[in-house]
Parts: sequence; structure tokens; C-alpha cells
Amino acid sequence: MSYQEREISKDILEKHLRVLDSDEGIRIENGKEFVFINKTSKRYCVDISRNNHDEFLYMNDVREVLGFLANKIEPSSRIFSY
Repeated sequence: MSYQEREISKDILEKHLRVLDSDEGIRIENGKEFVFINKTSKRYCVDISRNNHDEFLYMNDVREVLGFLANKIEPSSRIFSY
């Protein structure tokens, strides 16, 4: 199995979050900050990584994740699905 990563637009981020499988993830690059999103069978794990420090937050549904990301995604942000 090969590792594939592709850039996605903010417009389809919600769709990717909804169908996220346990071996997939989303990475958002915000300059010096990275946000990684993965999903277990019950909840989403959001990892905010900056200055070699990780903060983990757990959220129950897509709306909660998107609400949190509203303040994290800048116009220059790049979003990747992997």
C-alpha cells in the first residue's frame, strides 16, 4: 500500500471530515502552526502542533471540528488529505 497525499480546498473540507477513515487524516499548514485531524470510531482527535509542542483536543462531531477550525484556517493555509 502506498502513501498518497493530496491538497484539498477549504470548500470540501467538511466532506473529507465526514468520510474520514481511521487510517486517514487531514493536515492544515498555518505558517508556523500545523493542525492534524484524525478520527477514531467515536470521536475526532485534533492535534495542534507549534514550536515542537503538541496540544490534543477531542471533539465529537464534524460541526464541533469545523467550529474550532474557523479560527485556525487562514486564507494562506494549505489543507492536505492523507
